[in-house]
Amino acid sequence: MSYHLFEVYGIELEYMLVRNADHKVTPIVDELMIAKNGSLTSDIDNGKIEWSNELVGHVVELKTNGPTSDLENLDELFANNIKEINEILSHLNSKLWPSASHPLMNPDTDMQLWQHNYSEIYALYNRIFDCKGHGWSNLQSMHINLPFYDDAEFERLHAAIRILLPIIPALSSSSPIFEGKFTGFKDARMEVYKYNQKEIPEMTGKVIPEGLFTKKEYFEGIFEPINKAIKPYDTEKILDHHFLNSRGAIARFDRNAIEIRVIDIQECPKADIAIAVLIIETLKVLVSEELVALEDQKAWHENDLYKIFNEVIKEAEDAQIENKLYLNLFDIKEETSANKLWIKIYNRVKDNISPKHRETIEFILKRKSLSTRILSAVGTDFSEENIIKVYEKLGNCLAENKLFLP
Repeated sequence: MSYHLFEVYGIELEYMLVRNADHKVTPIVDELMIAKNGSLTSDIDNGKIEWSNELVGHVVELKTNGPTSDLENLDELFANNIKEINEILSHLNSKLWPSASHPLMNPDTDMQLWQHNYSEIYALYNRIFDCKGHGWSNLQSMHINLPFYDDAEFERLHAAIRILLPIIPALSSSSPIFEGKFTGFKDARMEVYKYNQKEIPEMTGKVIPEGLFTKKEYFEGIFEPINKAIKPYDTEKILDHHFLNSRGAIARFDRNAIEIRVIDIQECPKADIAIAVLIIETLKVLVSEELVALEDQKAWHENDLYKIFNEVIKEAEDAQIENKLYLNLFDIKEETSANKLWIKIYNRVKDNISPKHRETIEFILKRKSLSTRILSAVGTDFSEENIIKVYEKLGNCLAENKLFLP
């Protein structure tokens, strides 16, 4: 079934499993699935939420079980599933941790691929790309799936999403630390994401997707180059171009949706869903052409948007947006920070957001991104002991669906 713009949504949240004893990642998602299901499976239907495995054995994905129109109570649904998973994991001496990166993980020694269903696909990925790096094995995100009905709706939605992608990490960055050190990027997940498929650059492109606005253009401009580039590696023809496309937003013509992938996972579903709501309400304004005409949105080249994106993944909300043409899209006349830009956007759309989500968004805009709050909590003490202390508090935030305040 095809849906119209903003009629329904699909949300996916990824979490890492860590051992209680030493706080290292633990590849026991298969044991979690067996404990819940009674036998090994890669997907569990748990009512309105589905549990799934991922590429690596220590990451579990929770997602809406089919499209939903209810974003108001979605965080509570996710939170209830997190409680259930943590209860099961307590018998396996482990628990869920939030944020987009484990701050102490060594991918060379700690990564284990999922060994069961789809293992031949994951093994092929590993053979081509060597999936041990942080860009494969240490990045948890939220994906937002937004439907389009036909080419006309795809054009409007894709144009709007391309415009918004560069500044989303100003809200969502949560991956400042790799292997016990500040990476220099508040969104280190997206920094490594840019290069983790460097062997076949056609797959990720410039993260910001090219200006292609029909199904035909998209197949010719993105899918066909990907298929051609992967062909020498995929001798058994087991890879699907929809999954090979790794841009920051990908068109899924198999289900008529665009999936946004540049959003780091937060400390709890309350924060994730509030960020999703703000992104969606902003996209509605862009799609409506209230701010800027469709043709002007379409005119933006990915290289210009990519420059803004690179500043934002480094500095998050503190990034200075200097491109005046970009700021003009949001009716801003002079250089400003990404945080002030989001405050301006929020003030425009907040009347369409419920008080519950408004409170969370205002907390994030005032207290800054989770990365900034994590770095504030760690301070100058990057000892393993102190980092674990901070991330244990994040784990408690996840368990209780509450926001993190250093």
